[in-house]
Amino acid sequence: MYGLMFEQFLRTRTCQIGLIMIFILGAISILIGRQFLVDQEKIAADVVENHAGHLERNLEFHSDDIGLLLYYLEFVLVNPSHPIAALSIGQRDINPSVQSVNIRTLEGQRHDTDLVNPVSLLHGNLDLSFIILFVFPLLIVAFTYNLRSEEVESGTWRLVGVMSKSKFRFLLVKLGVRITLVLSALVLLLVMAAVLLKLPWDARFVAFSVTSILYQLFWFALCFWVVSLKQNSAVNALTLLATWLILVVLLPSALNNHIANKYPVPEALTTMIKQRDGYHEKWDTNKRETMEKFYTKYPQFESFGFPPEEGFNWLWYYAIQHLGDEESLEDSRLMRSKIEQRELMSRSWAKAIPTMHTQLVFNDVAGSSLTDHMKFLSQTQDYHEQIRLFFYPKIFHNENAKLVNWEQFEPTYLQRDEEVNWIGWSLPLIAGFSIFMALALFVAKWT
Repeated sequence: MYGLMFEQFLRTRTCQIGLIMIFILGAISILIGRQFLVDQEKIAADVVENHAGHLERNLEFHSDDIGLLLYYLEFVLVNPSHPIAALSIGQRDINPSVQSVNIRTLEGQRHDTDLVNPVSLLHGNLDLSFIILFVFPLLIVAFTYNLRSEEVESGTWRLVGVMSKSKFRFLLVKLGVRITLVLSALVLLLVMAAVLLKLPWDARFVAFSVTSILYQLFWFALCFWVVSLKQNSAVNALTLLATWLILVVLLPSALNNHIANKYPVPEALTTMIKQRDGYHEKWDTNKRETMEKFYTKYPQFESFGFPPEEGFNWLWYYAIQHLGDEESLEDSRLMRSKIEQRELMSRSWAKAIPTMHTQLVFNDVAGSSLTDHMKFLSQTQDYHEQIRLFFYPKIFHNENAKLVNWEQFEPTYLQRDEEVNWIGWSLPLIAGFSIFMALALFVAKWT
């Protein structure tokens, strides 16, 4: 019976058009993902290539004054994209994957981002995660909304009761046919993506695939429960489309608006203002007072003493640069704290909203989430501190720049944590699938 049903459904126009559309959109999304990887690799390659020339040019013109050299010289920190980011671009299109920082004030640098076409941001990215999250559920709705009602409306439901031992088993077989077709299409797209994008068959790819399958099973369980309520085809279709709209658009939008209002971030502006004011005001402040504040933070440099009040001095200049960051430190911490609170609240609520949860899992797997970017910003701060403390003694001693081993300051690539949270990522989807399947079994009255 299963083979016959499979063949019959495969011949229907709904099935054929649905599968053709999903493969076309899936192929387009894979090509978009490949272009994204190419662009990211080009950016990283250009930065590495330009960095060598940047260092060489500045050494040529400013090697006699290491303080002036370090004023211009930038150091590169790269947050490389995992290949699987092509499947879920997330926030990688707006947050930079490369930070070029100098040893001056940090807050004015680490939030810089690339220029991006706002129209492109408005439209978003048609990556494979978009197809899985938004398009596949519509295909499932189209395949299942009349699972039972078409038999009733065509007058064959009673015949099914005569020819089949169990009407419920008959519907389960029909559901199984559709699950097989949809999951086969999904797996085929994932394999295509792995081959075309040369994705490693690692834990991240497995996690992305398993999450995708569990998400589709959740939608099948939800649709099966709606079908089990024994409404006609029009009511089923309207109910499922309304549910899709609520889960995919309304709930995420409402939650995002609520979180933004609960945790406003005015510090995003005040941090920059205080950093700039904190730096510029020091030009008119007593130098001894400035240096005392600097030595309070870095007592290891106190032996350099106090520069004369008149004239320019690199010791004093880099002290006021750092104190500009110190002035904005509290606002910077508050901003980070609120962003983390937003992310934590989003993840907590997302456990009850499968669409949001799946999107967050995809971004976590791909390293394209807000959490990943915040880690990058934190590592940028640590990197900035490291190079500052390395060069401060050399600047304050006015050492010869040619004595520094500049080869050690090639672009630094961050190492990514490959840990996969199997339970946290899969449990909400398994729970959603189980709940709706249990509801379907409970309300079913077929024999």
